[in-house]
Amino acid sequence: MSKNVLILSTSPRKGGNSDLLADAFAAGAREAGHEVEKVCLYDKDIAFCRGCLACQKTQRCVIRDDADAIAQKMLTADVLVFATPIYFYEMCGQMKTMLDRTNPLFPADYAFRDVYLLASAADTDESAMDGAIKGLQGWIACFEKATLKGVIRGVGAEGVGAVRNIPGVLENARDMGANV
Repeated sequence: MSKNVLILSTSPRKGGNSDLLADAFAAGAREAGHEVEKVCLYDKDIAFCRGCLACQKTQRCVIRDDADAIAQKMLTADVLVFATPIYFYEMCGQMKTMLDRTNPLFPADYAFRDVYLLASAADTDESAMDGAIKGLQGWIACFEKATLKGVIRGVGAEGVGAVRNIPGVLENARDMGANV
């Protein structure tokens, strides 16, 4: 059965390592017959959540920027994929800001069930991703029908494009995409 896959590439850098992981995942998902849309945050206007909670009644954010439109895409996706570089052992700020702006989805009848994380870090220790995983799991815990289905840990990716030189990581991302 074909699924609607939404990939959010949250890196502030176009063509960075996490963006390459997103592309590999997308290729695998497309090859498996899924409908894939990749949204890159590097050129989007995304303001911080104001905490007004008006969205809990309207299911839309009062801030009319790109985050509102992205959250609406998330609402109807079957599969959500977040690709992030690891900064200071945590997801990048752009990803966290986008997650905060998904508050309108909390009371909504969201479609997503499966969530994936694709992360890259200069650090060579796989535990470098633990903070990002914990942060994403905290977000997922607010959506009781959703589950973290998989994580790609692209460690040792120091410098733009370095993830290409890490044995198996792009292939693993592609395989994960093919098996959503």
